[in-house]
Amino acid sequence: MGLKTKITLSEPELVHAIQKKDKSGAEALYDMYSSSLYGVIFRIVQHEEIAEDLLQDTFIRIWNSFSSYDASKGRLFTWMVNVARNIAIDKTRSKEFRNSSKTEDIENNVLTLDKKVNSEINPEIIGLKDLIEKLKPEHKIILDLVYFEGFTHVEVAEKLEIPLGTVKTRLRNAIITLRKVFN
Repeated sequence: MGLKTKITLSEPELVHAIQKKDKSGAEALYDMYSSSLYGVIFRIVQHEEIAEDLLQDTFIRIWNSFSSYDASKGRLFTWMVNVARNIAIDKTRSKEFRNSSKTEDIENNVLTLDKKVNSEINPEIIGLKDLIEKLKPEHKIILDLVYFEGFTHVEVAEKLEIPLGTVKTRLRNAIITLRKVFN
């Protein structure tokens, strides 16, 4: 048996294939983005099996709700990260998840931490860590809490003891600063 070759398409080709519900679009979507989306999900839920299940849910939601993707509002990857992030955050807010987290024993915590270290997205590879480090500290902390820790805007406001409007403004300014670098 030979190894399966990963399918890679340009973003416009991928969008077109998914819109047509072409099987090659589904395969390329998974091959190109599964590890990145898994990293986003895992960072939020911090449970390997749950992250794997949520990754599958994410691809199903992306495939079934692709008509809501609007290329004029942002890149495909950004839209998919938001889908994955929302699914993971919804899971952490579920009663089932909170109850299972309370009963997890110490061995599972050690195993989870060990696997997290070995499977986490490495932002240094794409230079994201350096870019984020250049942000103002008040922008950086909010970006970290919202996008990497999975906090809601309200939770960030409570945690940092600042008004919700300030959280939203600082997050928006951080994103604008990062966009300038990427564009």
